[in-house]
Order: sequence, then structure tokens, then C-alpha cells
Amino acid sequence: MTESVYKVIELVGTSSESWEKAAAAAVERAAQSLRELRVAEVVEMDMVLEDGKVTMYRTKVKVSFKYESGG
Repeated sequence: MTESVYKVIELVGTSSESWEKAAAAAVERAAQSLRELRVAEVVEMDMVLEDGKVTMYRTKVKVSFKYESGG
């Protein structure tokens, strides 16, 4: 059996429409530069408010990807 190691990073995605779109934005952006993404876990959600109205949804996600050594 082959063992694997995964690295976990935290990202914050934003959207003016929803927390789901904010999370998707973070994962989709990470996929542009990281290979073999495995799991994305939502760890926090919040909103930016201006004049008592929601202007931005923010979703913090932990994303794991397979760790490959450089050597």
C-alpha cells in the first residue's frame, strides 16, 4: 500500500451573491495553481456590511491537496 501526504491551506473566497459562490471562487482559484485538490471544508462564513446592508459574502475554506516533494 502506498502512503500519501496532504497539505492543508486556508483560503477566503468572496462573492456579492452568496456564501456558496464565495466558497466556489476560493476552490476554483486554488485549482488554477494547485494539483490534486481533495477536500474543501467550510470553516467560517461572514458578511461585509455597509449602511446596514450585506455587500459581500466571505467564506473561509480549508483545502487539502496531495503533497509532492520537490526532489
